[in-house]
Amino acid sequence: MQLQQVFTNLISNALKYHDHPATGTVEIGCDDAGDFYLFSVADDGPGIDPEYHERVFVIFQTLTERDTLESTGVGLAIVKKIVERQGGRISIKSAEGQGAKFLFTWPKQSAKVKNLSTTVAKAPNSAVPLTT
Repeated sequence: MQLQQVFTNLISNALKYHDHPATGTVEIGCDDAGDFYLFSVADDGPGIDPEYHERVFVIFQTLTERDTLESTGVGLAIVKKIVERQGGRISIKSAEGQGAKFLFTWPKQSAKVKNLSTTVAKAPNSAVPLTT
């Protein structure tokens, strides 16, 4: 559910901030990065000046005037919080006029599953089932 929220916010932003959303392109990618998946959401929109790359992840920050576009400035802050809570990282590659590409890592196993499998692997042989 949280991964869905991350994709929903990133794709929604790609469309919302595009100069021409009806003809814009959004590309989604996935690569294997060991214990993580490396996902990307890229668009061919107006791009973001590198000076503002960190600012876009700060809650209530928006790069457009509030009266020109409906934006609360919380979408990317939520995305960052979700990704980091899962043990991943998020970054942006963009330049003004050259689109934007958001890259984030997502663990292949949740921390809960990983901890459980470690516990099971270390548990001595016994007839008592392990519970969480």
